[in-house]
Parts: sequence; structure tokens; C-alpha cells
Amino acid sequence: MVKLGIEELKTQKDKFAQIGIKTPEYDFEKVWEATKKEPIWLHFGPGNLFRAFHSVLQQHLIEKKETDKGVIVVSTFSDALIEKVYHPYNNLSLDVVMKADGSLDMEAVASVAESLSTYSGPESWQRLKEIFKNPSLQFVTFSITEKGYDLRDMNGEIRPAFKDEIQKGLEHPNHAMILLTSLLFERYQNGKAALALVSTDNFSHNGDKLKAAVFTVANMWLENGVVDQGFIDYLNDQTKITFPWSMIDKITPQSSPIVAEKLQALGYESAELIRTRPNGPAIAPFVNTEESQYLVIEDLFPNGRPPLEKVGVYFTERETVDKVERMKVCTCLNPLHTALAIFGCLLEYTSIADEMKDEDLKTLVEKIGYDEGMKTVTNPGIIDPMQFIKEVIEVRFPNPNNPDTPQRIATDTSQKLAIRFGETIKSYVQRDELHVKDLTLIPLTIAAWCRYLMGINDAGKEMTISPDPLLEEVQQYIKKIEFGNPDSVGDSLKPILSNHKIFGVDLYEIGLGEKVEEFYKQLIKGPGAVRTTLHNQVNK
Repeated sequence: MVKLGIEELKTQKDKFAQIGIKTPEYDFEKVWEATKKEPIWLHFGPGNLFRAFHSVLQQHLIEKKETDKGVIVVSTFSDALIEKVYHPYNNLSLDVVMKADGSLDMEAVASVAESLSTYSGPESWQRLKEIFKNPSLQFVTFSITEKGYDLRDMNGEIRPAFKDEIQKGLEHPNHAMILLTSLLFERYQNGKAALALVSTDNFSHNGDKLKAAVFTVANMWLENGVVDQGFIDYLNDQTKITFPWSMIDKITPQSSPIVAEKLQALGYESAELIRTRPNGPAIAPFVNTEESQYLVIEDLFPNGRPPLEKVGVYFTERETVDKVERMKVCTCLNPLHTALAIFGCLLEYTSIADEMKDEDLKTLVEKIGYDEGMKTVTNPGIIDPMQFIKEVIEVRFPNPNNPDTPQRIATDTSQKLAIRFGETIKSYVQRDELHVKDLTLIPLTIAAWCRYLMGINDAGKEMTISPDPLLEEVQQYIKKIEFGNPDSVGDSLKPILSNHKIFGVDLYEIGLGEKVEEFYKQLIKGPGAVRTTLHNQVNK
């Protein structure tokens, strides 16, 4: 048996190799020391995507001798991952790539030099200030999901708790965007060094959303006299601070008990699943992920960057990032994932791969992607849209070795709809050759989301709804609707379907609101209505 640890990686390389685990080919303790002294890359969001993608990229760059620095990672949501998974293993991790043929590619990753939690007290806060003061810091990346940037409610107003937090000033912030803005002010006050702030979260124009959040906080502080105009000018100066757009793509499910069992059977000890709360998602000192991955970033780095293009990252201009991102997030992957998530939960599936064996669901995503969505896609040149979507539908989603669930994908759906479906809807409205009323399966999926909000599956049984920051706000509008009674719908859906924040458009203004309502009435007729409606619509 082997386990994850500093001494084990240094002295038992042959034992790791015998069970198929690749170990670092560099002096990782030396890299850690250099990184702490002169950090170049800090990342917010220590979850599975970071562990399976960002940290692995930097490891491979170190092994190519293209850099001698690792990454520092920060959690702003809780300290569970840091305290339970990072610190006990000296920030080491095991990356497990799950191939469609059932085999595993395994690699011990040692590129994370330091891990911090903003919940750990003043020491972490002071350490973060030190890092941001250091002119060596070149860029900061984020994988904190859509809600990590969101300061506002569904009406566009700053939430009272965040407003209070902003009004308290610079010290001891909690929200990621308030914390980041405070740290940027620290950098401004200590030399005004340049920095790139790179969102690598899955939504359109992610750099703009990051920038808008930072400026919301900074401008409130300016009004309150907490910061000066010079700070706003610093944030606005592209020779100092940039907010590049990016497109990232790598499916990273929750840590799987199936993978844990396979690792233990091989003789690998550090494969325990840890739950920080009852019925909560499992975390582990390993991360399981798919083989495919893409990262495209606008090349705006005023303080320099490591040559990540040598490990597969595309650096390009904003227009190309936009085309790639729209292709993926608005058509070729994310909307298909969301459609599978919503219908999968209603139809009691617990595996995305199993859903792809369901002819109705497979046809649903094929038609949303190839028929309804692809008409709005512009070929970005660096990645072919038809090859990309074919890989998604024929290889990635059906991968039986990938234990991803519709319940995971359904998390925070209200934050995703405006991008995953709203952008395609807007293209249909704006382009003369397209007609929005020709859309069928996108409105059906929106109706299915409203049906999902009832918390009742297609068998008529209560089901658990995945976490969503707008859940209570939207559920209040449908609480009077009766399952099995379409006549009870009335005007209940109008506050939801007319909301620009949720869909990017008012669905009634563009002529889709009534169509969604009609689908919704079909979906709530009684047990089996979701399956019947889905089958009828995809087979038209």
C-alpha cells in the first residue's frame, strides 16, 4: 500500500509506478519555497476543477522547466476543503483521469505551494495582503461558480447583507468580490503593481462580470470615502489591471466512491471520501475527471505570465475567446448539460452517462445542439464547433466511467439560464433569418425547469432540489400551483418568465412566454406527464 505524502513521493516512486501513478519529476519542496517568496499565480476556488485542471497545467509547465513556481490557492466559501483535504496532505493531490474505456490515468500533483481559507482567522487575511502587495504576483484566477460574483438579488438590487458588508469597509470581508477589491486596494497602496484578474468560470464574458462586481464594491467605497479616486483610476487602467475573458471546459464530478474503490483495490491508501455535513457532497484527497479539456484566454497580462500555451492553453484576442465561449457555453455543451440535469432529476436519473442511453433525452440534446443552437454559432477558427459538439454528445456525456450526476449539474440553475439559453434566444430575436417562435426544445427545457422548482418528480413523488441562490425567491411564485391541475397555473409564472436577470430577456416581450406556459401546463398534468411531453416534442 502507498499513500499520499511528502516522504512517500520522494522515497517510494517505484511503488507508485507499480500501481500506475505518475509522480512529480521535480523538487516540489524547492518550488513551494520559491512560490511563497515570490508568488506569480494565486487562485480563488480550491474545488475539483482547480485540482484537475489549473494545478495540473502548472505541474506540467514546471516539469518542462518553463517555470519554477507553483500556485497558491484560496477558499472563500468555507474552510472544509482546505482543512480536510489540502492541509492533511501538504497540499498534494491525486488527479484521476477517467477514460471511456474504463482505464484510469493517475498523477500525483504537487504544484500547489500553499492553501489558505478566509475563514481561518487574521493570519490568512494578513498572508493574503502580503501576497497582493508583492509585485511578483502576475495574475489571479477564479473558479468560484456564477454565484461567487453575484452581489445582487433577482431584481438587480445589492443584497442587504452584502451592502452592509461593503459599508463596513476594507477589513475582514467575507464575500469573494468584496475581499478581492480590498486586496486590490492593498496592492494599489503598495506600489500600484500590474495584475491580470482572470475568471475561469463557465459563463459568457466572465471577465466583464468579474470587473462589474469589483467596480460595484470600489464605487460604493469611493462614495463612502473609504477609497480615493486614484484607486478607481488604477482599476480602469489596462496597463495596470485587466479582466481577460476566458472559456474553460473540463467536466469534474464530485469525488466518486467507484473511483475510491478502484484506487484502494490498486493498493492506494489515500482514497477516503470525506463528508463535512450529513448528506453533503463527498470530498477527497483525489479528484476524478474526464480526459477532454479546453482553456482559451484573452491574452491581456500586464505583469507577464508563464508560457501556459506550452501545456495546451490557447491565448488569443477577445473576439476569438467570445466565439469559442459562445460556441461552448451557449450551444455545444453547457445548455445540453443543463437540459440533461433538469429532465434527469425529474425522471429520477442519477447518472449523465445513463441519461444518454435514453433515446428521448439523447434526441433532446441533439436537437437543442445541432438544430436550435448551431444556427447561432460562429466558427472561432481554433476549435471546430461540429467536431466539438460531436465529441460532447458521442464521447464525453456517454462516458460510463465518468460518475457525473444531473443533481450536480442542476446546482445554481437560475444563474445559468441567461447564458445557456438566453443568448441563443436573443440571437433568434436579433437575426432576420431566424424566428424565435420556431424554437421548441429550448422553451420546453425552460418550462421543465419551472416544473422542477415544484420539487416533485415525474412519478409524483417529492424530490430534493439542488442548491440555488434564487430558489426561495422563485418558488414563492409557484407555491399556489397544484400538481395535476393545469388550470391552477394562472399568472403564477409571469414574474419568473419576464425576469431579465434569470433569462437575459423578458420571454413574453419576445413571444415565448406563452409557449413556455403551455409546455408547463402539459408537464404538470400528473404522474408521467414529463415523459409523455418530452417524448412527443422530441419526436415531432
